[in-house]
Amino acid sequence: MIKNLLVQGYSAFDLGIFSDKDPKLKIIRKAIDERLETYLNDGLEWLVFGGNLGFEYWVLEEARKYSKDYGLKCSTIFPFKTHGQNWNEANRAKLQKFKQVDFVKYSFDDYQDPGQFRAYDQFLIENTDAALALYDSENETKLHFLIDMMGKWPNYSIDFITFENLQNIAENENGD
Repeated sequence: MIKNLLVQGYSAFDLGIFSDKDPKLKIIRKAIDERLETYLNDGLEWLVFGGNLGFEYWVLEEARKYSKDYGLKCSTIFPFKTHGQNWNEANRAKLQKFKQVDFVKYSFDDYQDPGQFRAYDQFLIENTDAALALYDSENETKLHFLIDMMGKWPNYSIDFITFENLQNIAENENGD
């Protein structure tokens, strides 16, 4: 049973989504809801975020709908205390939502060396049962380092939402 689910995925920039009103978000949110409902019905208790805009933020927004009925809790484990400090005002407002969850922790005070990212990723994997990821190996980003580490972890499962999954949802929505 998956009690603690790590959420990772593409940034809004990676997906070419620059507005909260982008029609692609309707499809992405539907995919998120479908997966969350399945996990919640199977006993999911915690979602774990890294505080990144894009997929993580959209999951956080959708998760709020389930906290009352399912008792779903959310945590954000930021890599650094300085995470997001150079973001624009609109993005910093979204960052605040990651800080208004049930549990917030910072792995490091500030960036000192690349080994911190590996230690951070390892910590996330060690403290979750599985991951939900909006990721497609055909469209690789820096997220592949974490995905690769997850794939090598014994008994760790990754539930991928791929572009093909999103296309299927879009076709079903449009009656194609």
